[in-house]
Amino acid sequence: MASRDEIVRYANDLLDVSRWPEFGPPGLQVVGADEVTSIACGVSSSRELFEQAVESGAELVLVHHGLFWRNEPLVVDTRLRGRLEALFHGNASLLAYHLALDAHPELGNSAQLAARLGATPDEPFGGVGLGCTVEPIGIEPLVDRVREVAGREPSDLRRPVRQDERLAISTGAAGYDLIQAAHEGYHALLTGEPEEPSPAAARELGIHLIAAGHHATERLGVQALAAHLAERFGLDWRYIEVENPV
Repeated sequence: MASRDEIVRYANDLLDVSRWPEFGPPGLQVVGADEVTSIACGVSSSRELFEQAVESGAELVLVHHGLFWRNEPLVVDTRLRGRLEALFHGNASLLAYHLALDAHPELGNSAQLAARLGATPDEPFGGVGLGCTVEPIGIEPLVDRVREVAGREPSDLRRPVRQDERLAISTGAAGYDLIQAAHEGYHALLTGEPEEPSPAAARELGIHLIAAGHHATERLGVQALAAHLAERFGLDWRYIEVENPV
């Protein structure tokens, strides 16, 4: 058992949340039980996720995409009310980290994805991504690796070259980073969502774009953080998958 507030302070410091201008408030978003024995984590806030977390006995729910966003109406509609009711029913707290978790050099989404692909991080890329080196195995084996790690069929916009050595990784909705990646000499960009101009830009700039899904590319960070917190504070943890094809 550990103090909720101690866990929150530690996580905020670990992720250095003050460095990242956010679309929503990082850290504690809903206050529940003072003491925590179990953490449940998932990618995005939803009533389904919160109900499953509470049913599992978790007093703390950790997500990448939280409840509150600056581009959404400030109203508790049926969607938000249902999510809050699910948390209140189990007296569960909600902890959310967005950009700060994307960017963490070890626990972050890009870092975790790079590790599973066998890519070596060399430098930051874009706002929260990583520039990496991969062995020159060619685009087909690289896409195969992405398919295995993401657990889904990626969109694959290719250029006709034999091998790839410099890979930019920026998970989620970072298709807009394609042009920057090409200008910085990367052979491929791995992200979650492409943009409508991406196919033409990839052809004309001579760069691969691999888009493996926003949700699928951002499963790993919350699991890494939950596992780290569980080990640090002697807690149980579990990951809850809520299917999302986007």
